[in-house]
Amino acid sequence: MRLMTRLATLAFTVAAAVAATPGSAGAIDFGSSGLGNDGGTYTYAVIGDVPYGQAQIDVFPQWIAQINADSAVDMTFHVGDIKNGSTTCTDDYFAMIRKDFDTFRRPFLYTPGDNEWTDCHRANNGAYNPLERLAAVRKTFFPRPGRTLGQQSRPVASQGGVGFPENVSLAQRGVAMATLHVVGSNDDLQPWTGIGKTAATPEQIAEETARMNAAVAQVRSSFAVAKARNYRAVSFYTQADMFDPTYEVTQKDDSAFTPLVRALVEESRSFGKPVYLFNGDSHVYNSDTPLATGSKWLSFYGVTGAADNLTRVTVDGSSNNKDYLRVSISAPSDPKVLNWTRVPYIVQAAG
Repeated sequence: MRLMTRLATLAFTVAAAVAATPGSAGAIDFGSSGLGNDGGTYTYAVIGDVPYGQAQIDVFPQWIAQINADSAVDMTFHVGDIKNGSTTCTDDYFAMIRKDFDTFRRPFLYTPGDNEWTDCHRANNGAYNPLERLAAVRKTFFPRPGRTLGQQSRPVASQGGVGFPENVSLAQRGVAMATLHVVGSNDDLQPWTGIGKTAATPEQIAEETARMNAAVAQVRSSFAVAKARNYRAVSFYTQADMFDPTYEVTQKDDSAFTPLVRALVEESRSFGKPVYLFNGDSHVYNSDTPLATGSKWLSFYGVTGAADNLTRVTVDGSSNNKDYLRVSISAPSDPKVLNWTRVPYIVQAAG
């Protein structure tokens, strides 16, 4: 079967999962993937866009060691981009980063970014076919669907059965958590100019459609479980900054995110409790409510209604990699649910 046909079939299969009920094929089953409404607090770290360049590659093991030494941190999320945008996407580089990831003592969850596959068509990245690099990323970092990375690996629910092992979900202290494989470069709909393409290819469009359908399915299933189990909040972790405040975004930059943004608004409004979206991509720490009433992003994505209860948090990255985010799930009496602080790295990268 030709690649385009296989991807188109996969897109249809995952689209069907959007309408599936929790626990059915393609949907998310949080059954044994974490603690639900247990009392007490729980703390985890969020990092992203790291390591960027040789200086950060050199100190990355020390940054990991610092997170390991933080007795408050029980788990870590990496929200994508394991290299900068002007270095090669080699198997050897992926293997090196995987070895670093394996030194995280506690459970470690990673969602891919555009720098490690989408943008690898660029000449200075090695002029790869991005779909081939995506397969390499999955082979290197997601060999065991349904298990996290890290020395203390834990079970998670996974979309591995429909081809997306990187999309995982779990619950902790009454918070539903899920990674969404959604990346910059308009979710890989921008042309692969480095290998001679002037427009998105049919294979490229089919892959993006299938992956976006999977992300939307993940969102809807996460909220369904949270409602059914009376969870306190829902949180998502993704690479793409769909509401980048650092430049004037155009439809060419972000139009592919429209189905996901619409799902987030619809489900957040229906849920009515706190919703959190953690992302990297734009590299500068930020906390805002991009889908609140009156936001420019509602008209940009053509969304009806608003999600005043959704808070977005961007982690520092790239040249701003001077800290990690320490996030705590509060005690049940705290209505805010998640609280966070930036923890400076003790060792700073040179230059």
